[in-house]
Amino acid sequence: MKASENFKNAIGNYLSTLAQGDTAFAPMLAKASKNLDSCLNYIFGEVKKTGLCAFDNQEIFDMAVKYYTDDSIGLPASVACKAIVQTPAAADLFTQPEIPAAPVKTEPVPTAKKDVKPAAQTALKLFDL
Repeated sequence: MKASENFKNAIGNYLSTLAQGDTAFAPMLAKASKNLDSCLNYIFGEVKKTGLCAFDNQEIFDMAVKYYTDDSIGLPASVACKAIVQTPAAADLFTQPEIPAAPVKTEPVPTAKKDVKPAAQTALKLFDL
C-alpha cells in the first residue's frame, strides 16, 4: 500500500515535531528497525482491525507514536486501502450544514370502527323545568 503524500507528510511532520519537543521520543524515532512506510502500514492495519471508517487526527497520531515506542511491533504487513487527509471546513455561524433527508416511510394507521350511541340525556334543559 502506498500512502498519499499528504498523509505521509502529516504523520511525518507530527512525529518530527514531537521528537523535537520530547527528548525521550527522539531516539525512538531514529531507530534503524523502524521507518515511516512501516509505520503507515501499522496504522492501516490497526484501522482495519477496528472495522471503523473515521478517526480523529489524534487517534491516528497516537497509533504512529505507539509504533515507534513499542518494540514488540515487528514489520507490519501491507494493507490495500486508501487514506484521505482533509482539513476541516471553516466554521460558518450563519448557515447550517445540509443534512440529507432520509426517506420517511409512512404506514396507514388502522382505524377501529366503533358503534356510536347517542349519549343519554341526564341534564335538564331550561324548558324542562
